[in-house]
Amino acid sequence: MTPVQKLAGLAVLILLLMAAAAGVTWQVQDWRMGKKLSEQMAEQGAAHQKALDAITSEAWKQQQAEQDRRLATEKQIATQDQKHIKELSDAKRNQAALRDRLATSDLRLSVLLDEDSASGCNVPSAAGAVGVVHAARRAQLDPAHAQRIIAITDDGDDAVIALRACQAYVRAIAP
Repeated sequence: MTPVQKLAGLAVLILLLMAAAAGVTWQVQDWRMGKKLSEQMAEQGAAHQKALDAITSEAWKQQQAEQDRRLATEKQIATQDQKHIKELSDAKRNQAALRDRLATSDLRLSVLLDEDSASGCNVPSAAGAVGVVHAARRAQLDPAHAQRIIAITDDGDDAVIALRACQAYVRAIAP
């Protein structure tokens, strides 16, 4: 072998060793960076999971609070509904008793009459069976008219009760 061939062989060997060293260095760097990168990725994943857990926990708390408010409102509305139904049934029962008393002539409706300005006297012209009453003159209403008046007042009572129930419902659901 000639010295040039030896020198060329040596240069090739040096180049091969340099390439091998570069490859090994590359592998070591890749391994070190990969380890650091995977550690960073793991840390990021843990931080991300922790953030997701916090968000999920807060959403769960908000949902539970909203559900508790809704249940409280529903309970309040149910209580008010029961009160409304009781009030309405009591009014119906009282109205029926009043109609029955009017129908059996146990109760009579009467109206005040204007005083007779010519006589100037408040004393009734005829004394009743119970006694003498010194008061304004009254006229008894026909039972049919009394029934119609009671029906009108019954409708008014029902409307007032329904209005109170609607107002209570609106107050319950309004923020």
